Amino acid sequence: MPSLNPYLSFRDNAREAMEFYQSALGGELDVMTFENFEMGHDPAENHLVMHAQLTTPDGFVLMGSDTPSTMEYVAPAGMSISISGEDEAKFQGFWDRLADGGTVIMPLSQPEWGGLFGMLVDRFGVSWMMSISPRE
Repeated sequence: MPSLNPYLSFRDNAREAMEFYQSALGGELDVMTFENFEMGHDPAENHLVMHAQLTTPDGFVLMGSDTPSTMEYVAPAGMSISISGEDEAKFQGFWDRLADGGTVIMPLSQPEWGGLFGMLVDRFGVSWMMSISPRE
């Protein structure tokens, strides 16, 4: 089955960010550093994340890595990660944990179309949208 997965770029804090997302969303986190690969990078960056993948029990897959100093880094902009589901208690927990240390742009509240919707930027500068549509 094909998949479409967000892949986030960071500058020197991918491990911290991916561990934060694991604490917020749950799941299994696999992290490989530049030290695991011989790619002609600066040895001072061996500890940085070349690839991380978070796979949650809900089927979310989030990937990320550090951007080496030899490459231009551009902070995330113009996109949001959208999460939607029906389990209000579970998704409220996701919201609360993602918002910790971040900025709520639109509080999680009832929009005209029903359910709950909100937007935030987490402590790593990543934008999130949450839509909760409880079963009737």
